[in-house]
Amino acid sequence: MDTEISLPEVDTSTLFARVPFNRLLGLRREFCEAGQARMVLETRDELTNNFEATHGGVIMTLLDVAMSSAALSKSGFQRAVVTIDMSTSFLKPGRGRLVAHGTALGGGRSVCFCEARIEDEAGDLVAKAMGTFKYVQP
Repeated sequence: MDTEISLPEVDTSTLFARVPFNRLLGLRREFCEAGQARMVLETRDELTNNFEATHGGVIMTLLDVAMSSAALSKSGFQRAVVTIDMSTSFLKPGRGRLVAHGTALGGGRSVCFCEARIEDEAGDLVAKAMGTFKYVQP
């Protein structure tokens, strides 16, 4: 007997909003579609380091979330992702409103290669990253 098994529809487009850490930081997703994502963070005092700049861990989180969102959208929000590798370069202190742009560059059925950059209010490059994300079932 040849029967076709249908898997339930999966929608991972709401995963970002369900991550408590994203809410704690105040991250906002402005755009996420077709392998592209844009995230925004309004830096506040409790997210800064001793130089009154956005803490490096917060910067890395913003880059990670932008890339993972891009990877999710590349899959048509049918899969979830986990970060398996990330390389970050810090170029200048981040202050004020920070915007992260994530792009899914390629990959295959099991992994997605991404890049992201963060710009400050003046449009200056604050940090950039490359990452590898593994697709997993939600």
